Amino acid sequence: LRADARKSLLADLAARVAGGERVVISLDTAGGLEWLSREIPDGCGVELRQALLSGGFAWPSLRLVVLAQPDIYSTRKTGAGRKFVSPSVRFSGERVMRPEELKPGDLVVHLDHGIGRFRGMARTIGDDGRAQDVFAIEYADGVELHVPLSQAHLLGRYIGVAGQKAALHRLGGTRWKGECIRAQRAVVDLASSLLDMQARRDALPGIAYDVAPPWLDAFEASFPYKETKDQLACIEAVKADMARPRPMDRLICGDAGYGKTEVAMRAAFIAVMNGRQVALLAPTTILAEQHFATFRERMGAFPVSIGAVSRLRSRGERQKTLAAAAAGSIDILIGTHALVQPGVLFKNLGLAIIDEEQRFGVDHKERLKMLQTSVDVLTLSATPIPRTLYMSMTGARDMSLLQTPPQERLEIETRVERDSDAAIRAAVVRELARGGQVFFLHNRVMTIDLIYDRLRSLVPEARVAVAHGQMKAAELADAMRRFESGECDVLLSTSIIESGLDIPRANTIIIHRADRFGLAELYQLRGRVGRSSRRGYALLLIPEQGIIDGDARERIAAIRRHGGLSGGLGLALRDLEIRGAGNLLGAEQSGHIASVGFGLYCQLLKRTVARLKGEKPPEIIDVDLLLDFIQVADADGAGGSGAACIPASYIEDEPIRMGFYRRLAEAMEVGEVRALAEELRERFGTPPQEARLMLRIAELRIVAAKKGIRRIEVKDGVIRPYDRHGRVVTGPGGRFARVRGATPDAKLTTVFHALSR
Repeated sequence: LRADARKSLLADLAARVAGGERVVISLDTAGGLEWLSREIPDGCGVELRQALLSGGFAWPSLRLVVLAQPDIYSTRKTGAGRKFVSPSVRFSGERVMRPEELKPGDLVVHLDHGIGRFRGMARTIGDDGRAQDVFAIEYADGVELHVPLSQAHLLGRYIGVAGQKAALHRLGGTRWKGECIRAQRAVVDLASSLLDMQARRDALPGIAYDVAPPWLDAFEASFPYKETKDQLACIEAVKADMARPRPMDRLICGDAGYGKTEVAMRAAFIAVMNGRQVALLAPTTILAEQHFATFRERMGAFPVSIGAVSRLRSRGERQKTLAAAAAGSIDILIGTHALVQPGVLFKNLGLAIIDEEQRFGVDHKERLKMLQTSVDVLTLSATPIPRTLYMSMTGARDMSLLQTPPQERLEIETRVERDSDAAIRAAVVRELARGGQVFFLHNRVMTIDLIYDRLRSLVPEARVAVAHGQMKAAELADAMRRFESGECDVLLSTSIIESGLDIPRANTIIIHRADRFGLAELYQLRGRVGRSSRRGYALLLIPEQGIIDGDARERIAAIRRHGGLSGGLGLALRDLEIRGAGNLLGAEQSGHIASVGFGLYCQLLKRTVARLKGEKPPEIIDVDLLLDFIQVADADGAGGSGAACIPASYIEDEPIRMGFYRRLAEAMEVGEVRALAEELRERFGTPPQEARLMLRIAELRIVAAKKGIRRIEVKDGVIRPYDRHGRVVTGPGGRFARVRGATPDAKLTTVFHALSR
């Protein structure tokens, strides 16, 4: 605490204790409690406790006063983001799309049968004569394969090589098996080179930081929001990296406004408290200045010196700041490309933070890393470039995901329309009518004045400001200030606003000639709106007449498709699909990626890397259950007593229901199944008996697989497990266990007990 605040607090506490009140102070963490015990003198009569309280209270009749952490730091944390259905992405190549995002017509890869075309969910008649839901996959010659929902983990979306069309495989043919064998052989050399690269990196001397330095608890407590589960996991991963004596190279992937900057600030604070300097590289002047303001606000109460280098500063200011960084008197230096110029020096650089890495070239990033060989690197991105994504998926680079949206965040409504005066005026007037502001993006400085005149003519009641990179620094700063303060209604700008700008009142963006933008650019631009509790609107304008090329159509379609919350990762994967994955690895590997798909290729590579490292490769849970006391769900997703399914009456939306089936089939740990059960309960209410049975069966598959069981039959009350070689596994004395109990739940319990023996 600052000296004046500490003096005031101690005086108030002493007066209360002297007046006969019992005073208790609670802090969230043991570290914070230890720090506070040094601030509060012994024998003053104040009790210290560790407890997670949202705020303090007084109980006059008991003469009790309780102060909580928010009362001490004058920051009351707002609620955490609501739980969000995270994609089934493990970054070991198993899955590269949210299951509910598979659409009819998509190419998919079945691990046993190869590339087919997904036709959606179908209903078929099972062996017992009852209808059941299946995944319908079309193969060569129009032959259709029905995949049971319990085998959903065997399916993945196909991502190939740009410009090469994948041919459907023939069911029962030998081509798929041969291609898998050839791809497996090809990844061995690549896996060896990746391991060699990783070994060289691990051998570099790094900085083993103290990740619990002085004042860290106070700094973390001053964060005005409650951290989401994803944020806490990312922060712990970064701390673990910084504690190891090797250079960190971690990517934090999360949508705009999901908390990437806070993760970076905590890493920066740890580095500074360990006596190291931090460099933050931002792609635009506006974002660099916003980071400068944010860092100063969050760290203002601590002994941290922060400087900024951008063209909004005078030449003299920039030179003075750079000289201070070289002398070591600036702890955190924030800037644009100017930070990677040859003349920029640091006395003791320990951490480099790269925001929106897709905006920088390889030379820029490598220059920052080479400033000091042991420097830790933390990269932030909403839509990582394909090469970065690939390195993360294959395990060559560490990656953390932020996928929990802020509590009141709504999906951005995205529309694509032909350019017309009527569409523009309607969008602007609608936003102004609800007291908001509008971004109008036109990425041509030469013709931006014509668009300005057009806007003034279409919406004369709107106040329009112009901002672009060729303006004088003072004029640009003034335009941004007027828009941010609400003095202007419409900001007509180039893509200078793409990254980081946070203006909660601006909730409509109009992108002129959207067909000229890349996928990541469109996503970033759309992220400028919808950053508050109001719904954001994005209007993508394409030429009034004429035909746009195929790639542009695919990009715009992808933006509309991934319009939901936490869509940045899916969009990056779609970008990987449009651009193609083969060019990342050269011609030799390109053919194998085209043959088996990028997802399966990554899975093969991940497993090969694990084997070469002497680790056990991740296994696919594949256990057949033939239980005569469990019924197959009927066609409408419901069943009688003993049916195991997710009824349509419980989850009406078919894609969401399909997604849960796939996520259950893909679960590798019992804890994942239980987390899904909790998610079902939170989103749809208490699961019915059929769904509870489905969850328990998913747990049974995992338990059986971990014990080497590949098939379990229960017939006429006898439990017969089979191992991976098809041999029957008996219990003690060579006997088979028997099911007991009157209900399917009770009988399942006896099967679990039989496996435990």
